[in-house]
Amino acid sequence: MATAVIMPKQGQSVETCIITKWFKNKGENVSVGDILFSYETDKAAFDLESPAEGILLDLFFGEGAEVPVLVNVAVIGKRGEATNSFDPEQTTHPAPTASPTASSVSKPDGAPSIANAQDLINVSSSPDSKIRISPRAKRMAEDKGLNYNNLQGSGPNGRIITSDIEKVLSGAVVGAKATQAMGVEFTEQPLSNVRKLIAKTMHASLQNSAQLTHHMSADVRHLLEARQKIKNDISSGKSQQDITLNDMVCFCVIRALEKFPGANSHFLDDRIKTFHKVHLGIAVDTPRGLMVPSVKNAGDMDLVKLSKELKSVADACRKGSISPELIQSTAATFTVSNLGSYGVEMFTPVINLPQVGILGVCTIINRPANIGNNIFGFVPFIGLSLTYDHRAIDGGPATMFLKEIKEQIESFRY
Repeated sequence: MATAVIMPKQGQSVETCIITKWFKNKGENVSVGDILFSYETDKAAFDLESPAEGILLDLFFGEGAEVPVLVNVAVIGKRGEATNSFDPEQTTHPAPTASPTASSVSKPDGAPSIANAQDLINVSSSPDSKIRISPRAKRMAEDKGLNYNNLQGSGPNGRIITSDIEKVLSGAVVGAKATQAMGVEFTEQPLSNVRKLIAKTMHASLQNSAQLTHHMSADVRHLLEARQKIKNDISSGKSQQDITLNDMVCFCVIRALEKFPGANSHFLDDRIKTFHKVHLGIAVDTPRGLMVPSVKNAGDMDLVKLSKELKSVADACRKGSISPELIQSTAATFTVSNLGSYGVEMFTPVINLPQVGILGVCTIINRPANIGNNIFGFVPFIGLSLTYDHRAIDGGPATMFLKEIKEQIESFRY
């Protein structure tokens, strides 16, 4: 019996999702767990895995389509099975605004063909009613002054969809050399929903809070010794958990938050909510953009458990399977952002409101220091950059909190 592939409902407030990329084509064999397509909400990006094994009999929406949640997107079954009963056009669901399909969708990676690339650039669109183009793609083309008359779409029955317009605007269709030959000085790439959200959140954070950053460094000899011991244990088979330097720093941050609960708070305009539990946010760089998942009740975990949870939420973000509730700004009580692996020596992290602080972890630098008895040598120091909301925390307590993180790192033992 055929199985419907349904657009998931990611959170109570999400009503529609946009399909950004298909990884499987109509007629292909799929197995349980195969990634079928990527999609975006107004908060994050996700991948949808196949719920069944069989043939991908039909796709009802193409790339760029805005699909209502809980609507059939595709159908999987045995070759020859009927799919009409699964087609959302046969139901009472409202039609999406971009590229709904009835019977087939061309290959997701198929590029639109062009009769004359020059004719597509900086030319007003023709009102020819015979051109098959989705309303969303048409608006995009007209906004950019792009003539779509000579563009063969990759949607059903050659319909032009938003991804076709985006490929032309990005130069992916005509190629870099052809673009240069036409005298085009730049290309434009429409913002994804995730990038729009990041831009909006970062701008609102800086506009609506009083942010200040203090910088300090901590001696990490004990952390490096612990890291080497962990590597040796893994090599000898004594342990399988690869605890990283960042895991250790996060563990120290949690201990400091327990001593300075004022930093473990949300600023809510007319009040400050101080939490008794530490829900640690960790900044994760993904192909879809920056995501900040929360590890709930992180203060109740030992180092090994914390390391596993940090890795778990980071992997879920990169795979697109993270729970939407865990990436809300209110899910975490404090955030850590680590740019040390990129060699960053100092930076100013931006607070994820309504949280009142975020710690930036920088790279390790060897610096001259007194190693005892007035003997000087080079000591590894890690940079720490604390940004705090001055509306909630004064400079003195913020400095003491940062100093506590430093002391927790320098006194760390594994």
